[in-house]
Amino acid sequence: MTRMYNPPHPGLTLRDDVLPALGLSVTEAAEQLGVSRVTLSRVINGHAAISPEMALRLEAWLGVDRGGDARLWLAEQSAYDMWQAQQRLTAKPLDVQPAPAVL
Repeated sequence: MTRMYNPPHPGLTLRDDVLPALGLSVTEAAEQLGVSRVTLSRVINGHAAISPEMALRLEAWLGVDRGGDARLWLAEQSAYDMWQAQQRLTAKPLDVQPAPAVL
């Protein structure tokens, strides 16, 4: 399995693809999602992660058939988080001792 190079924050998908396709402003989308405008703004600008709760809200809002599957949103967030962590560890590796062999 090849790793994706620098996966985008999933909030950018909301900002660049979903909201324009629906013709909605951030304020309108936030109202429909039942979250504050600030909360949604932080997500779509990559300053906050898509939480499990937000992923479920997106699923209920968009529907699974229209790209709203909560698991997919969380998988995108996980890929982004993992890549970011790998970049930090490249700069400063972990000081971890391997566990002893078992059996």
